[in-house]
Amino acid sequence: MIPDREEAKRLLAEAETYNPGAWARHSEVVAFCAEQIAAQCPDLDPEKAYVLGLLHDIGRKFGVKHFGHIYDGYTYMMELGYDEVARICVSHSFSIQRIEDYIGNFDVTPEQQKIVEDYLNQMVYDDYDRLIQLCDAIGAAEGVVPMEERMGDVKRRYGNFPQDKWDKNLSLKEYFGEKVGGDIYRLLQ
Repeated sequence: MIPDREEAKRLLAEAETYNPGAWARHSEVVAFCAEQIAAQCPDLDPEKAYVLGLLHDIGRKFGVKHFGHIYDGYTYMMELGYDEVARICVSHSFSIQRIEDYIGNFDVTPEQQKIVEDYLNQMVYDDYDRLIQLCDAIGAAEGVVPMEERMGDVKRRYGNFPQDKWDKNLSLKEYFGEKVGGDIYRLLQ
């Protein structure tokens, strides 16, 4: 279950009052990208893609955290009954389904990490998971950027970006390029 567009916007606006920052604008850019790409994929719902993109980082409502935003988003959305959003709160950070590939600090308790890890391990990714992973990798607060630029920025900030995760993100761009019949960036202008 997911909220409608207006409720998703309300949730994001409320979250930003608790923790102002560029993350909210990034979420809007991810939502825009997801909607535009999904609109060209007959098997995806652009409205659903928009909502999932808008709320993928909703866990940031609870403060400046790294891994914690995954856990917080997951539990918050589950509490509200939005299980499909909760799923995206987890999957968006793991284009490769390995918790050890997380880039950032593990600022959660071992119990919280295990909850996320167990959930991640039982998931079978669908194209919504893949789409939000892609859009997260091209959506910056200032707008759509080349994927290599965004991943390079993450690598500079955190000192690491696993090569297989880098390659997986590039393959996501190719995958959706094939689905839309060309370069995804042409849809995002």
